[in-house]
Amino acid sequence: MAHHLSAADVLRGTCRWLLRAGVAPLAEVPLSGGRRADILGVDAAGRLTLVEIKVSLADLRGDRKWTDYLDHCDRYFWAVPAGLPLDDLHTPAFRPEETGLIIADRFDAEGVRDAPWRPLNASRRKAITLNLARRGAQRWLALTDPESLAFGID
Repeated sequence: MAHHLSAADVLRGTCRWLLRAGVAPLAEVPLSGGRRADILGVDAAGRLTLVEIKVSLADLRGDRKWTDYLDHCDRYFWAVPAGLPLDDLHTPAFRPEETGLIIADRFDAEGVRDAPWRPLNASRRKAITLNLARRGAQRWLALTDPESLAFGID
């Protein structure tokens, strides 16, 4: 079944799971260092959850940058489609003691391994949260009044 699900399908199901968990998610969030989070969300306490989506073993095994994301969140999850073999995600290379695991389809998701909270320092959290809020506001404006973006905001 995994080969039938796209990253967009996994994104949709994972975002629904995050919303039920009290996390407001945003997709495709640029981060410092030129990285981009597949999903970055914030809960009511201001804690940041980052999710990296992988829909194939080749994509998972070829990702050498994922540890850079740990500096941008209070907890980190992998999200994969139902049916993808999970053996790799339980090996030391993927730090199962530091990362959570979500199995998703286009309708929903299930957290099968919770991610531990590793609090960011306050100044880093503030910078990332401001970036997330500004990005979300820009996207809302782009949907509701695309012409307003011409007035500029970085």
